[in-house]
Amino acid sequence: MWNMFHHVCEEISIMALEDSHVRRAAHLARLAVSDDQASGFVDDLSRILDMVDQLQSLDTKGVAPLSHPLDATQRLRADEVTEANQRDAFQRCAPAVENGLYLVPRVVE
Repeated sequence: MWNMFHHVCEEISIMALEDSHVRRAAHLARLAVSDDQASGFVDDLSRILDMVDQLQSLDTKGVAPLSHPLDATQRLRADEVTEANQRDAFQRCAPAVENGLYLVPRVVE
């Protein structure tokens, strides 16, 4: 998928982006785009593609990929029970229950 996107970006960056390209992409994505919107998107997408070209010119050899831009860990809450067990109360209104489990009709053969 990335190779296809990269290839399309290279083709578009070689030629000038036009309204017809935006309308075609919108059609493929099943998006309704007016002519005025298409003209605005041409400018936006041209700037984005210029930035992609600029980024592709950088030397990234020896740079390890990051999972997150900041060297931080996720703050997690303590794994403690904070509510009382109300399973019996919730299951009283269920149509069918057995051994603490909800019984439902089979949907996959």
